Amino acid sequence: MSKIKKVLVSKKEFNARLTMINFSLIVCTFVVMQLNMEINFYKYEGTGNDFVMIDNRNEIFPKDNIKLIAHLCDRRFGIGGDGLILLENDANSDFKMVYFNSDGNQSTMCGNGGRCLMAFANKLQIIDKSASFMAIDGLHYATISENGIVSLQMKNVDSVANSIDYVFLDTGSPHHVQLVSDLIHINVKENGAAIRYSELYGNSGANVNFVEQINSDTFSIRTYERGVEDETLSCGTGATAVAIAMKSIGKTTSNAIKINVEGGKLEVSFDNNDGKFTNVFLKGPATFVFEGKINI
Repeated sequence: MSKIKKVLVSKKEFNARLTMINFSLIVCTFVVMQLNMEINFYKYEGTGNDFVMIDNRNEIFPKDNIKLIAHLCDRRFGIGGDGLILLENDANSDFKMVYFNSDGNQSTMCGNGGRCLMAFANKLQIIDKSASFMAIDGLHYATISENGIVSLQMKNVDSVANSIDYVFLDTGSPHHVQLVSDLIHINVKENGAAIRYSELYGNSGANVNFVEQINSDTFSIRTYERGVEDETLSCGTGATAVAIAMKSIGKTTSNAIKINVEGGKLEVSFDNNDGKFTNVFLKGPATFVFEGKINI
């Protein structure tokens, strides 16, 4: 017959042990929740430039997880998108934009993404018809109309580098702009990658825009985006860069430029004073596509 050893503990020690057990259970529950967290997401597109939108005002999304973000942007195994955007609180504006390319890395400003985030904030009833928000390149002002057209103020452009075959400028993201005569037949992925990874732009690279003039104030463009590493149907900072570049090299006299992208039409307007571009606005549709939940 086995002997049962009695262990006597004080009430204080018993309570301490019970507290430790409860704490361990809380930690385990938290870990399991983190491993199986369900999040709400929203899908938006701006002239075919599509984004996964997440309301991260509670700051629970693991935004340092590059692999996770790339997975969510994957069109076969995730939700699918050219990028992922977090809407967060900001002390000095209506909200904050945190943008990631589809490779999972946080990136520079995305014009169409900013327009879509404005529409998202309106859907969440954070703002009404106008707002200011903080992005990686500074403060932006935007308005949204009843039919979903968003006008977004972009950063001022103080300098434009004009070369023989191309123009380079930064509109919140760096852009190479190059005129071509047969846009429809350009291999954007191959030629864009060659320029993006060339010695011209070093390790950081640049987005690459191929442009064909349609008339005095209208241009068609196709864009290779770094971080996506492919052609996208639209690029907002690219459309802005093309409009300013064409003005800079004398291809247009207008301060309001129409830009045809593969996914639709955008408009860019600005003031120009001796090569310095201010009051730059990017205008176009920002459309809600669907929403859902996903375990991460």
